[in-house]
Amino acid sequence: MAHETPAGLSRRAFGLMMGAGALGACATTQGPSPRGLAGPARLSPFRMTADRVIGVKVGLRPYRPSGFVVRGEALGGKRLVHNYGHGGAGITLSWGISHLAVDMGFAGAGRPHAVIGCGAVGLATARLLQRRGGRVTIYAEHLPPHTTSNIAGGQWWPSWAFENDAVDAVFLAQFHKAARLSYGHFQTLVGSTYGVSWRRNYYLDDERKDFGPFSQSLADVAPEMAVLEPGSHPFGNRWVQRRTSMQIEPAVYLQALTEDFLTAGGRIEVRRFEAPQQLGALSENVIFNCTGLGARGLFGDTAMIPARGQLLVFLPQPELDYNVFYGASHMFPRSDGVLAGGTFDRDNWSLDPDPAVTARIIAGAAKTAATLTGPAPQRRAAAA
Repeated sequence: MAHETPAGLSRRAFGLMMGAGALGACATTQGPSPRGLAGPARLSPFRMTADRVIGVKVGLRPYRPSGFVVRGEALGGKRLVHNYGHGGAGITLSWGISHLAVDMGFAGAGRPHAVIGCGAVGLATARLLQRRGGRVTIYAEHLPPHTTSNIAGGQWWPSWAFENDAVDAVFLAQFHKAARLSYGHFQTLVGSTYGVSWRRNYYLDDERKDFGPFSQSLADVAPEMAVLEPGSHPFGNRWVQRRTSMQIEPAVYLQALTEDFLTAGGRIEVRRFEAPQQLGALSENVIFNCTGLGARGLFGDTAMIPARGQLLVFLPQPELDYNVFYGASHMFPRSDGVLAGGTFDRDNWSLDPDPAVTARIIAGAAKTAATLTGPAPQRRAAAA
């Protein structure tokens, strides 16, 4: 049974409906940090202890070991374009993959288009259709702030998108094109309005580890890429891989995109689809499938599996302007809190927080926090 929201939902009405997501947009996000990007001799320490936990988030990434799907097909007398299966890189690749999908299915200016799904991929697809002059209705069971995209950490990097031995050269060419297209789109959104900022990332290791072929192939979208030896950074005797990327705050970003979509004349209907035939009953003749993990049941794609992720949210620390990765742990500071996680549990459908995982994340955060030993020696400070 379909449930429909009022057509032409206003920005004001939708903002009220967004609930907790609207609160996130009121906070000022960090833009490019002159101190963070100029080579600081000292990094502010993060405080991530059990008494500072303010939330636990669990989400299911829409993962396909053989990579995402961007493909067109006929659905009765309609055109269906699939755009799903981005794994841990849904936000990162959203604009690029949607660009490819829209190239494949755009029906023309003034023509109606349907987008199924209202996460990062669905919203990017809808906005790109609008920018070309298309009329767009989004149909989705869940809207921000209740989408899988809202649970993401939001670091811009196409991680956990596929298995290396499960893809071919044709897919990799498509992947690299999408990554670079998306990188360019996100740069136009940097600032507090969309919750996008530049951020340095430090990957710590107890032994020297150089960037692998995957990272090297994306070096042009990973500025400041370097391997730092012990003594040239504030992380003690660890070896560090460093690169700078963008950080996206999902609550701010998704609400801003939704408001842009509605302001441009888009419509949203809350609706659940059980079978492809229901899509065929829509009035639009071109339909973009951005249902993420839902494509498994809706279209029988059994290659789609959930990759469960659990994140802890600690009290915010506005002074933090860098990300850290150490072993299985990672830490992302945002205006709504400091996120810690690092789990990627394939074929796990549970959305219940796991106390054992929570304890492991807290222990990993403590271990990572202990690596920050203070300012690097002055002679090497610029390298950090």
